[in-house]
Amino acid sequence: MENYLKRTNSFFRFLLVGVVNTLIGLSIMLLLLNAAEMSYWISTFIGNGVGAFVSYFLNRSFTFQSKIHLKTSIPRFIIVILSCYIFSYSVSHMALRIFEEGNSLLAENLAVVIGAGLYTLLNYLGQRFYVFKNMEAV
Repeated sequence: MENYLKRTNSFFRFLLVGVVNTLIGLSIMLLLLNAAEMSYWISTFIGNGVGAFVSYFLNRSFTFQSKIHLKTSIPRFIIVILSCYIFSYSVSHMALRIFEEGNSLLAENLAVVIGAGLYTLLNYLGQRFYVFKNMEAV
């Protein structure tokens, strides 16, 4: 199975990593929120942080097989994650305003789907061509 996955394209591996880090981050969020009774903001911040941590290391080793130095790639990873989030959800917010005239629940759901799709695509491109670009380890 591992040999098969290494032969697949990096976007497919990126999506698999996304599923894993989402399950881990979401599980932590729900555990902290419900079992530890932490606040929504603290639970989601810690869960998303752990998910991003998992994402970074799995994408570095499994998705892109990058040897780029941590000192170079970690700041780039943070820049890409934040930039993709701000851009994608700003665009989806604009889409919400366009589709809002009818069913607002449908418009909100459509905006979330647009934002998530844009975020995934832009995050993949940013990680592949900027964060984990295979160049000499610095």
